[in-house]
This record gives sequence, structure tokens and C-alpha cells, in this order.
Amino acid sequence: MSRQSNRTTDSKKMNSELFTLTYGALVTQLCKDYENDEEVNKQLDKMGYNIGVRLIEDFLARSSIGRCQDFRETADVIAKVAFKMYLGITPSVTNWSPAGDEFSLILESNPLVDFVELPDNHSTLIYSNLLCGVLRGALEMVQMAVDVKFVQDTLRGDNVTEIRMKFIKRIEENVPAGDE
Repeated sequence: MSRQSNRTTDSKKMNSELFTLTYGALVTQLCKDYENDEEVNKQLDKMGYNIGVRLIEDFLARSSIGRCQDFRETADVIAKVAFKMYLGITPSVTNWSPAGDEFSLILESNPLVDFVELPDNHSTLIYSNLLCGVLRGALEMVQMAVDVKFVQDTLRGDNVTEIRMKFIKRIEENVPAGDE
């Protein structure tokens, strides 16, 4: 019986490592295809956004989470459920703004950066920028416009990885005429 559980753990670790290496190959190819880091960062954000737009349906179906009442509850669901479900980590939610419309996700470890070192000629590359796009795309699908950006990154020598999220506005659903 314990052998089977070890296989499950080994399988998850292998899947995680395969994903990390595949993601690394994607970023490497983008660096070859585009002239500068800023354009690569934009492409990673765009790809992440498209993933987030599609991933939210899977998340809502698998998690059975209802509509969040406020941005604080949204932050907790992102950290304690979404990151755990898809990346196997639970970031800390900290640094709330006084207005309660902005917070930081602190990642003690970022599985996307395992086995990664940024070359000197890519000092402005935001390697995990895909995550910002995923968060932005997923939240837009549940009528929340947010700004998401990296503030700190362990790949740049910081102690932790910090993603800053700012609530911009609630998106009103546009119902086509006659469908009311």
C-alpha cells in the first residue's frame, strides 16, 4: 500500500518537473524569437492571460467555490485554493493597502524557477510573468479587473518572489439587447 502512495508522489513530482522544464523551453524559445526582454515579458503575460481565461472554468468546477464577497476573500481563495491546486504551493497574502484594494502574494518558493538561472543579458526578463497573465485573465472572467505585476523575484537575487495585485474595478456584464 505504501508503495502505491510513493508512486503517486513520484508521479506528481515528475509531472511538476516536466512542467517546469517545458516552461523553461517555452521561455527560451520566446527569448530567441523576440528582440528584447520587454517583448518576451508581454508575450508571457498574453499567454498567461489566455490560459487564465480558460482555466477559471476548470477551477470553479473543481473547487466548488462560490462568488467571493470582497477582494480579501478573493485573495484568500487565490492563495489557499488556486495556487495550491495548480502549483502545489500556498503563498502568503500580505501588505494590504489601507483601502483594501491592493495586496501582495509572497511565494517562498516558485516551482516555475526550479533549475533556472537568468543569463546576464536577460536582466529585465520577468521569467514567471505568465502567472500575472493567468491571474489577470481568470479574474477578468469573474468580472474583476486587476493589475498584476512582479515586485520581487528570487531569480533577481531577492529573498522571496512577490506578486502585487491591485483591484481596478468590477466589470459590468453586458447583456445583449433582447436577452434581459
